[in-house]
Amino acid sequence: MTALSKYDRLEATGLWRASAEAQRREVIVSVGDATLVISDLNDRAITHWSLAAVEKGDPPSKGGATFHPDGDPDEVLELGPDEAAMIDAIDTLRRAVERARPKPGRLRWLGAAISVSAVAALAIFWLPGALVDHAMRVVPAVKEAEIGTALLAQIERVSGQPCSSIEARPGLVALAGRTGAARVVILPGGVREALLLPGGTVLLNRALVEDYEEPDVAAGYILAEQARSAAKPPLRKLLEHAGSRATATLLTTGSLPAHTLETYAEDQLSNLAREVPAEALLPIFAAASVRSTPYARARDISGEATLSLIEADPMGAQTPPPIMVDRDWLQLQAICGN
Repeated sequence: MTALSKYDRLEATGLWRASAEAQRREVIVSVGDATLVISDLNDRAITHWSLAAVEKGDPPSKGGATFHPDGDPDEVLELGPDEAAMIDAIDTLRRAVERARPKPGRLRWLGAAISVSAVAALAIFWLPGALVDHAMRVVPAVKEAEIGTALLAQIERVSGQPCSSIEARPGLVALAGRTGAARVVILPGGVREALLLPGGTVLLNRALVEDYEEPDVAAGYILAEQARSAAKPPLRKLLEHAGSRATATLLTTGSLPAHTLETYAEDQLSNLAREVPAEALLPIFAAASVRSTPYARARDISGEATLSLIEADPMGAQTPPPIMVDRDWLQLQAICGN
């Protein structure tokens, strides 16, 4: 969403409650990638709201605005009248998301057509692969990003909350910009190396920024994960793992069952990533102007197993522009604290 760029550094202070019985607490609100990020005063993320599912409630008597997730009016974020800039930003982004949605009734129409045309549906979707193919054609990008956000929430149960700091955000933005990722999220655990989610968010283990002296290693792992997913996009992998019933649920209701996301998250965190051949990686490194040698050395410090990535480094005879300035890299290395 291009509308996000003008608000990526906007923050506001508000009051948030998790439920009708919970006590309100002071929080910091910021705009993430297709999400509204609610953090505590120590900049630890408490929750992420998908902008596609944010609803506006009745304004408080003293002015300002209230918001809540779609379908959960008991969880409320209240912004005072002095936070007009953030209120306007949320309203603007909600309108942008609404414009990006498919035409009203698109998924509902598909569900109705399947219900009333059982014979035709069986003829078209009797093969699970055909059902997944159809889902890949009709699920819009906004919905795919929502699925990625929901999957991240399941992964966080194992990995812990993503590492976050205001100072490290420029480094995250630079890393995503250089590699073409929608967003880069650093996790304290769970993910072994890198994991691409539906919607383009890439998860990285904290070791990839903490244990190396240059950002080229982290960028290399992102590019390798993107190359790994080129033949089979993350959403397709998820749907094939979920099966026909869950895929049909997505097509008819617009969402995947929570248990489907939970089991898939567990599967992804337990599987080892397959190696990507050098001939597939080198053009991607060249297109991103990222050196392949640091990544190759990180995979094998001796260089024996990754010699082709070192000898054919597309940036070997060049000096590519830095991925980020040193100050931003140092802040990114400290994103998870001690």
